[in-house]
Amino acid sequence: RYKVTSVGFSGLVAWHAQHTAVCSPCSASFSRPLALSLSGNKMGAYKYVEELWRKKQSDVLRFLLRVRCWEFRQLPGIVRLARPSRPDKARRMGYKAKQGFCVYRVRVRRGGRKRPVHKGIVYGKPVNQGITQLKPNRNHRSMAEERVGRKCGGLRVLNSYWVNQDSTYKYFEVIMIDPHHNGVRNDPRANWICNPVHKHRELRGLTSAGQKYRGLRGKGHNYNKARPSKRATWRRNQNPSLRRYR
Repeated sequence: RYKVTSVGFSGLVAWHAQHTAVCSPCSASFSRPLALSLSGNKMGAYKYVEELWRKKQSDVLRFLLRVRCWEFRQLPGIVRLARPSRPDKARRMGYKAKQGFCVYRVRVRRGGRKRPVHKGIVYGKPVNQGITQLKPNRNHRSMAEERVGRKCGGLRVLNSYWVNQDSTYKYFEVIMIDPHHNGVRNDPRANWICNPVHKHRELRGLTSAGQKYRGLRGKGHNYNKARPSKRATWRRNQNPSLRRYR
């Protein structure tokens, strides 16, 4: 078997094509072991792309991300794409290359959240007078989903994933679904999002990014206060429940 380095599956195929073009006797001897190795480890093309993206500090990914980030900076903040930049990640997030599915890329400014007050003056108690060094409760990916959800009100947000970042912005790709398309309404694995209760699910913390900042990732007794929500648990604990014998 042949070991796949950080160059990835495309580099292996290019190396194979180069050797088959240079020496014809090598082609017959190399083609069979390559086919056996690729069929023996049961890895498809998406798996090689996934392993390539796991090594973001490799030369291939560093060059790719640097070039793409320059391109992203020249484009608007919200732009529709013909196809996802990370097809393997998009498919794991629920994307299908069919009618009714589309992908938008949105950028979000990095950093914390300054308190939006005039001239940095808070007319209140000193405990609330902090202006800087404040962090938002929501993560950047959830903010990206909200912005594209407001921009495309007739579509539904399915999921999102990270694609790039620089010193100023983070870039995310958001998978959107048209709930009125027959290709989606007739799909038994995707027509659940056509239900009216899923309107603007990104604004109510129902997406994957929303459940993460709500603290719903874990299970067990350590997360009892996070369900159904932190506010609901606080409200329930504020109402005294005194049991009385009747």
